[in-house]
Amino acid sequence: MSWKNTNLRYGTLSIALHWLMFLLMVAVYATIELRELFPKGSDPRETMKALHFMLGLSVLLLVALRIYARVTSPTPIITPELTPAQHLVAKIGHLALYGLMIAMPVLGWLILSAAAKPIPFFGLELPALIGENKALAKSLKEIHETIGVLGYYLVAAHVLAALYHHHIKKDNTLTRILPLKK
Repeated sequence: MSWKNTNLRYGTLSIALHWLMFLLMVAVYATIELRELFPKGSDPRETMKALHFMLGLSVLLLVALRIYARVTSPTPIITPELTPAQHLVAKIGHLALYGLMIAMPVLGWLILSAAAKPIPFFGLELPALIGENKALAKSLKEIHETIGVLGYYLVAAHVLAALYHHHIKKDNTLTRILPLKK
């Protein structure tokens, strides 16, 4: 299999980035949900929050690579071809996913910045993007949490669409991005 996409199939780089991003997003959501198992202020809870921040910022790094891979390689064709309406919905869905993968880490970084908290990144402390502003931090956190909930639905819609195309439409939408070719 080629590293680059072809007109028939995604390349190894795109496939690896897709599934790595999936695992990373699962970990981001898991760490913020699992923090609830621990009392406020406890070390395990703070560890989960720090992991959430660091993994979220990792999403931001990887999405840059994904965008590069996407714009420098062809998108494999779907056979049989999608209707114009399905094509439009797919484009909107993918744009929404990329928006989620960019907006959420940036919002998280802005929240920590406005709250005057450290921005951890695997042994580094990243600079604040904005100055301290507790009211803004609270507003940004509410937006971040709302988009986070919408992200669950967006990812679920993406998965359901892939399964619909594979099992009902019987096209190659899903098989183009699977790691192993049948």
